[in-house]
Amino acid sequence: MRPTRWFSEVGWRHVVGVLAVVYAGFPLVYVVSASLAEGGTLTGSNELFASVSGANYAALAGTRFWTWMANTLVVAVATGAGTVLMGAAAAYAFSRFRFSGRRAGLTALLVIQMFPQMLAFVAIFLLLVSLGNVVPVLGLDSKLALICVYLGGALGVNTFLMYGFFNTVPREIDEAAKIDGATHAQIYWTIVLRLTAPILAVVGLLSFISTFGEFIIARVLLQSEESWTLAVGLYGWVSSLQEANWGLFTAGAVVSAVPVLALFLFLQKYIVGGLTAGSVKG
Repeated sequence: MRPTRWFSEVGWRHVVGVLAVVYAGFPLVYVVSASLAEGGTLTGSNELFASVSGANYAALAGTRFWTWMANTLVVAVATGAGTVLMGAAAAYAFSRFRFSGRRAGLTALLVIQMFPQMLAFVAIFLLLVSLGNVVPVLGLDSKLALICVYLGGALGVNTFLMYGFFNTVPREIDEAAKIDGATHAQIYWTIVLRLTAPILAVVGLLSFISTFGEFIIARVLLQSEESWTLAVGLYGWVSSLQEANWGLFTAGAVVSAVPVLALFLFLQKYIVGGLTAGSVKG
């Protein structure tokens, strides 16, 4: 094969792939370089890895970073688990049962997906202000209230995603289990959930990632520094241009990426199958 023909058919794809890797990887390399620089500024990190020091990572111990990390993990894990349980139950009902309002409910889920949750942060703030006067644990500056808000926002899109996957599970399996005397609850917990493990893993992962890095709603609802999540806390370090410490910020960003990366690698085998299996009928 002549070089020109090889490049026109195959070679250009390698060029595009290399450019995409460089485009995606350079910000990551720059952040790691800035986290290892001693100056604490981004301009001092223009020469990548000009100086290497672990001072910024050691300095995290003298801040509230690990408190914010714990808060974020609690909120993200609870939201991920709650989203999977609530979304799976709703998707199973839409997939297996026939009831009045079913089609309208599915249409409502489609419409809800068009509007991001952050559009309602003013209404959410006012709601929690009033609710906090009656039930303080569900008011402002409460991680439980933040989890409830995240669960409400994630239910629509994830229910519809799981609904498509649940439809791929043959109904004959349910009927065979009913003949053997299984109830709907037994079919749901012991059969359907096991067969739909890939989509459950995907929904849990996506919910965890979106919650882990969410900023706007967490910034509005969490008032005290002890209750902040990582996104809010890291922003506080660089929000003042006069006192911005980019070294701590980048070190915290690198460390905070570890839980997301670890969970992604752990659930990697489910991701492709979970995202594609419910996308087509047949």
